[in-house]
Amino acid sequence: MKKALFLSIAAGTVLTFTACGDNGDTNNTETDNNAAETDNNAAETNNNEAGNEDGEEAAQPAEDQTLIYARGGDSVSLDYASVTDGESSRVTQQIYESLLSFDEDSFEIGPGLAEDWEVEDDGLRYVFQLREGVTFHDGTEFNAEAVKLNFERWADPDHEYHFADEGYAYSVYGTQFGGFEGDDGHVIEEINVLDDHEVEFVLNETLGSFIQNMGMSYFAMTSPAAFEEYGSAINENPVGTGPFQFVSWSKDDSIVLEKYEDYWQEDLPKLDQVIFQVIPDNSARLTSLRSGEIDIMDGLNPDDIDALEGEEGIQMFERATNNIGYLGFNEDKEPFDDPEVRRALNHAIDKEGLISLLYAGMAEPAKNLIPPDYLGYNDDIDPYEYDPELAEQMLDDAGHAGLEIDLWTMPVARPYMPDPERAAEVMQANFADIGVTANIVSMEWATYLEQTEAGEHDLFMLGWSGVNGDPDYFFGNLLHSDAIPGGNRNFYRSDEVDSLLDQAKTSIDEDERVELYEEAQEIIHEDAPMIPLVHSIPVLAGSENVQNYVPHPQTSEPLTEVEISE
Repeated sequence: MKKALFLSIAAGTVLTFTACGDNGDTNNTETDNNAAETDNNAAETNNNEAGNEDGEEAAQPAEDQTLIYARGGDSVSLDYASVTDGESSRVTQQIYESLLSFDEDSFEIGPGLAEDWEVEDDGLRYVFQLREGVTFHDGTEFNAEAVKLNFERWADPDHEYHFADEGYAYSVYGTQFGGFEGDDGHVIEEINVLDDHEVEFVLNETLGSFIQNMGMSYFAMTSPAAFEEYGSAINENPVGTGPFQFVSWSKDDSIVLEKYEDYWQEDLPKLDQVIFQVIPDNSARLTSLRSGEIDIMDGLNPDDIDALEGEEGIQMFERATNNIGYLGFNEDKEPFDDPEVRRALNHAIDKEGLISLLYAGMAEPAKNLIPPDYLGYNDDIDPYEYDPELAEQMLDDAGHAGLEIDLWTMPVARPYMPDPERAAEVMQANFADIGVTANIVSMEWATYLEQTEAGEHDLFMLGWSGVNGDPDYFFGNLLHSDAIPGGNRNFYRSDEVDSLLDQAKTSIDEDERVELYEEAQEIIHEDAPMIPLVHSIPVLAGSENVQNYVPHPQTSEPLTEVEISE
């Protein structure tokens, strides 16, 4: 079996509070891989202590195997390929599966719906052997024809299930595979069904992240019969092969899933039901956890970590640093089309102060788009230092003293921004210190994403979490001009950067990719299309009765092995 690994990130583990946050200080991939080994050992130790401390018998499963997972906002869509928000993937990871899958605690790739694969013709031909006996939740068979249909649905704008006229867009497919059918850069030349359980992908040029892409939740398998039955309403009627099947969705309240009894992994899942409950306020979620109304919550305020240390009935988990929180400029609007204005505002934000006030040390200042442990991270970049006097002078020199702007603020907590409202207020004060009036604007989450993609904003708060361990997922989706419209809400366009990113995307030479990404970051830093704020260590909390929950470095993970103990 051929395996590709561009990054291995340490898993989130049950926190031991004598060294809270220490494992966030990593400097390179080698260190990170060592940290992964250390964290895995720690996780094993913690799990053993939780379930078998001092030789005691492990906790017994509870009769009621219903898990309630509370989060700050609702999913935008349950058609995973057409949206990029983490609240959607948190749910769809339970319903759908991809050809390959990542290890539970890293981005090391392994079998998924495909049990084996071969790479041939110097990276231009991939053949996947699919698992037999796998069924979709509607009882139909998973096979090579289903794989072909799903990929062609995303690639072909004229496909009957592309649903472009109904507003569906597959920006991540376009950035990860070089465009769509008919585009010059689209790397998938053809997909061939070799037999019922063998499928071939033929590329017209190499793609460095192809195997990693096959593990991404964006490229999971939907039942062809479900497309025929539901059409463009597939986003509210998901049918996959995953451990849980869809039951109901009450918008802005809850999504209910239940165990798929014919799931292909024997004796899994362990839970009978999963409920994703929306509780917008972080403190209200914590209150619900303490009262036993929910089992797991995300968006824990970092300030609450110390208070929860040692609290009976509560355990905490942390995800490895694998994200970026940022402020983005809309370069299609004045004065943000002026790089001098963008550079000036970069000098205005006190990132260390932001981290101290809102992250309780569970973050580090960002100077580049990708996290420090990623392939090609350019540590030689000099960050824009916090210097309000310089920022004010630069704005005056650019002819924009006394600027008034709208600061668009997320309405929900995200892993990279646990309290966006407070963060906006802190940065509003930073801007006021240089004579800039920032009006805080907020709205419902789905609307926020839709309108920032449409370019309605001035300055906007957002972030990104890696889902395949490859730098292309960050650069291609957030700063390549092909991601307009899509994840490039900065409307940043640079032919030089596009060329470098394109070369890095298609190269299978790791050293060459490093050089290309480092050069791209130098240009991006000078152009300043955004204010990189933080790389955070997201913290979650749960009931002590939740067993086998391992937060993945991406923002979501399958709950296949999780169970509730008495």
